[in-house]
Amino acid sequence: MSTPITSAKMKGLLEKAEFNRFGIISLVLTVVGCLGGIAVGLGAIKYYLTLTLVVVPTMATLSLLIAVAPMRSILIAGTISLLVDLIMILYFTMN
Repeated sequence: MSTPITSAKMKGLLEKAEFNRFGIISLVLTVVGCLGGIAVGLGAIKYYLTLTLVVVPTMATLSLLIAVAPMRSILIAGTISLLVDLIMILYFTMN
């Protein structure tokens, strides 16, 4: 259960994100698109599973951006996509 302080901070963060929607959208679009492409280029294209792991969150994030979804959904999807892309980039650079 979240405390009132955490809820208030989260609400404030989401209000600021909604106010700065277009700046955040351009940043998320650039970062998620580029990192997804890098992950695929480094080796995710070789295996169906890794390709699916990279493409699904990346396309979900980009679809939410096009659909003008709530910023909460965009931020959650963008974070998941960013983490998956970074894990795949690290994995394929280690091999």
